[in-house]
Amino acid sequence: MNRFKAFIKDELSGWKGIEIFWLLFANIALLVISLILGDTAIGILASLTGVTCVILCGKGKLSNYIFGTVNVLLYAYVAWKAKYYGDVMLNLLYYFPTNILGWFVWKKNINNETKEVVKKRMTLKQDILVILISAAGIFAYGMILKMLNGNLPLVDSMSTVLSVVAQVLMIKRFTEQWVVWILVDAVSVIMWIAAFFNGGESVAVLLMWSIYLLNAIFMFIKWYRGSKKEVVA
Repeated sequence: MNRFKAFIKDELSGWKGIEIFWLLFANIALLVISLILGDTAIGILASLTGVTCVILCGKGKLSNYIFGTVNVLLYAYVAWKAKYYGDVMLNLLYYFPTNILGWFVWKKNINNETKEVVKKRMTLKQDILVILISAAGIFAYGMILKMLNGNLPLVDSMSTVLSVVAQVLMIKRFTEQWVVWILVDAVSVIMWIAAFFNGGESVAVLLMWSIYLLNAIFMFIKWYRGSKKEVVA
């Protein structure tokens, strides 16, 4: 019980007024608009947990992995209904286990003063390697999704592959994760706009990805300012 209280205290510490406003505004706006438009309960819950997760991640709080785990399970179901099979596999086979891994990695790298995760930057060599791996992965996975007759296979592949890359960078605490997340979020917004106009019901998921995109831009600035360069041999 004492550990739980200490954990809650750490997670609630260090928040600035603008950060609290963004957390509350994003969730309340998403909830209200989704209810007005009549979205499903699962879609709304998936979106709320997802938005809370990415904002907590940007803040460098360990609890982002708790909300993230709930989100990936719910989002996988919503993506399956929309026939975005790449996203389904991504969430169940990758995000779910890496959320568990990320919890333990971040827990070992929390700044005792700020109660936020310690942030890093990548080297130029690492940047180039990430770009090459991402391009190859997008092409190969796009071919697989095309054979499965999924919707927007190349776009779905880009979202999936870049999400895998971004999650790795997130676990390793690299600031550059937010650049990749910006690309992922932009592609995902396009995907869910297409799903909406094709008769999809999950408006909340579309709003979720739109908020993700704004959050990624804000958090890149925050992490860039707070990160330190680290050369990896």
